[in-house]
Amino acid sequence: MEIRKLSFGYDPKRPVLRDIDLAIERGAVVGIMGQSGCGKTTLLRVIMGALRATAGEARVLGHATKDLDSEALYAMRRKMGMLFQFGALFTDMSVYENVAFPLLEHAALPDELLNDLVMMKLHAVGLRGAAHLTPTELSGGMARRVALARSIALDPQLILYDEPFTGLDPISFGVIVRLIRELNDSLGATSIIVTHDVQEALGVVDYVYFMAEGRVIAQGTPDEIRASAEPFVRQFVNGTSEGPVPFDYPAPAYDADLELTASVPEPVASH
Repeated sequence: MEIRKLSFGYDPKRPVLRDIDLAIERGAVVGIMGQSGCGKTTLLRVIMGALRATAGEARVLGHATKDLDSEALYAMRRKMGMLFQFGALFTDMSVYENVAFPLLEHAALPDELLNDLVMMKLHAVGLRGAAHLTPTELSGGMARRVALARSIALDPQLILYDEPFTGLDPISFGVIVRLIRELNDSLGATSIIVTHDVQEALGVVDYVYFMAEGRVIAQGTPDEIRASAEPFVRQFVNGTSEGPVPFDYPAPAYDADLELTASVPEPVASH
C-alpha cells in the first residue's frame, strides 16, 4: 500500500488529513498511532475506500482507490479483513454464523467445506468449542477473538484493525497481540493497526507512523519511536502531563476567577 500527498476533509475549509505520505510493504505489521481525534480512523476509511481523498492518492493492493467504481471497490475489499473496535458481532447470530457470514456472502461453497473453513478459523483463535454460543454469552476478549476469526475468513491479503485493544483485560490483550502477529505471518498478509495504545502496539508492530492533527509527524521502528526527540511523540509514548498537549484547558488567570467570585453579591433573603 502506498499513500502520497493525501488530504481529506468533510469540509474543504477544515481538513482532517493533511499531506499524508506512507508506504507499507507486504508482510509487515504497521501501526498508525496518535491521540484520539488525530485522523487515524479517517485514514483507515480512506484506505478501505469508504471515503475518497480530496487530494493526493491512495494505492491499495495495486489499485488507485479513487479510480474504482463500486464493483471494483467491492472486489478489492474482498481481499481485506476488518476488525472493528469492540468487534461489532451480529448479536442475533451464533459464533459459527458470524464467522460463516463473509463466506456465505462472497463464496459459493458446499456445506461441508464451509463448515471446515469456519471451524479452522475458530480453531486458529482458540474458540472452536464456542461455535454454538451467541455473542451475549462471550466475554469481551472472546468476542474480540470471534471478530478476528471473521476478519480472516476469506484469507485476506490486507487486515485492518481499528483500536483492537480497547477494553481488554491484560490476559485478553496478550492473546490478541499474539494472534495478530501469528495470523499475519501464517496468512502471508499485511496488517495495519490503528490505535492510541502506544506501549501495547509497539510490542507487535514492525513499523510506526505517528499522527497528530491530521499529519504524520514521526515514523520509524518501535525502538526509533521510543527514542524520538519529537516533543509530542515523547509525551505520548511516556504518558506524561508535561509537553505540547497541555494539562489545563485555556482559562483566564486563576486570580481573576477568584476575584470575580468574590465580587458577586450574596443573595438577599426573602421573607
